[in-house]
Amino acid sequence: MNSPKTWHEFDQYTTDKLISYDPVLENVLQTNAEEGLPSINVSPVEGKMLHMIASLSKAKNILEVGTLGGYSTIWLARALPDDGQLVSLEYSAKHAEVAKRNLKKARLDDKVEILIGAAIETFPQLPEKGFHDFDFVFIDADKQNNSRYVEEALKLSHPGTCIVVDNVVRNGAVLDSDHEDESVQGIRQMFDYLSDHPSIESTAIQTVGSKGYDGFLIAIVK
Repeated sequence: MNSPKTWHEFDQYTTDKLISYDPVLENVLQTNAEEGLPSINVSPVEGKMLHMIASLSKAKNILEVGTLGGYSTIWLARALPDDGQLVSLEYSAKHAEVAKRNLKKARLDDKVEILIGAAIETFPQLPEKGFHDFDFVFIDADKQNNSRYVEEALKLSHPGTCIVVDNVVRNGAVLDSDHEDESVQGIRQMFDYLSDHPSIESTAIQTVGSKGYDGFLIAIVK
């Protein structure tokens, strides 16, 4: 029973049982595929998990690093109160344009601002644009820079801010200290950075499902 086929089938089972059919989100996935975007967005059950964590955090200001086509962006933006705001950092101008169209269809374009460019370069612009004191941060971008993204996010956080980082297991490859993949090494550097960090409390969970064997890091700023 413990196989990728079972993982995928259980993901579908829980999606059918626990997540109502959503034509907006289905259209987002279809649009992303038609536009040739890579199918690396979170799954529906993962999207709902992010939505619920953001809701539990009572997040009013959300930061997302890695927009892609806006699928996770919509899940998170729907957790915001009427006066809430989400800013998302996206490297690809094409991905950002697709995401903007998807957000407009979801009627969330008034709550979301997308900044285009390398996140390492756009992070310093956030305070200048009035974005700071984030309540929730979701990091799902180039993994080799994860530790830098967490470090920059901490500067824009406050005690109680929740930070979630996706894809931190990489099918177990993170255990290999000599792995040649820059993404794997970036994740290992992030774990080293967070180990006994005085200002943040962290844990990690492994996941299996339609996206394979991976996991999330979840942290709370002290």
